[in-house]
Amino acid sequence: MTELARRLVLLRHGRTAWNAARRLQGQSDVEIDDTGHRQAAAVAPVIAAMRPTALWSSDSARARETAAYVAKETGLDPTYDSRLREYFLADRQGLTHDEYAALAPDEFAAFRVGDYSLIPGGETTEQVAVRMVAALRDLLASIAPGETAVAVSHGAAIRDAVPMLLGWPVAAGSALHGIANCAWAEFDEAEPGGRLRLLAYNRTA
Repeated sequence: MTELARRLVLLRHGRTAWNAARRLQGQSDVEIDDTGHRQAAAVAPVIAAMRPTALWSSDSARARETAAYVAKETGLDPTYDSRLREYFLADRQGLTHDEYAALAPDEFAAFRVGDYSLIPGGETTEQVAVRMVAALRDLLASIAPGETAVAVSHGAAIRDAVPMLLGWPVAAGSALHGIANCAWAEFDEAEPGGRLRLLAYNRTA
């Protein structure tokens, strides 16, 4: 990382009871559970040690609660942005994996490998990547050269924003493993104001 390169950290929220039950959350407003609170408390000092100067978050409850731990450690006030939300999964939100598999086996098989395009009324990968990257570019533009910004978001949304951030085809996200609860991805600029480089993916405290 050059001295004047901006750095971006994408942090997934802590675990929820729906994560533990393998229930599709999408944009349902689910809070983090006791494990999620412990995860967020553990990761916040690690993120704070990166000395971020900006903290943005999805406006979903699980992301806001996770961001609150980072805010406490950094002294930053979170900015909430709906563009950092998880995929909208329409009527599939709230289903467990077993219920989804029984309801629509072919659709569920595609979902399991990261292809959400078959979900009736749901968001496409390109739609999610475009809104995520627009928010993240705005976030990066809000900090000075050499500074670090943090965004708290969601697993699939982070995974599928990565290719567009790096200038890869959007479909390349299917090659990435899902990011764990309270794990993060790190990027920096190849040159000030230029393209991003991936420094780390699925890093944990």
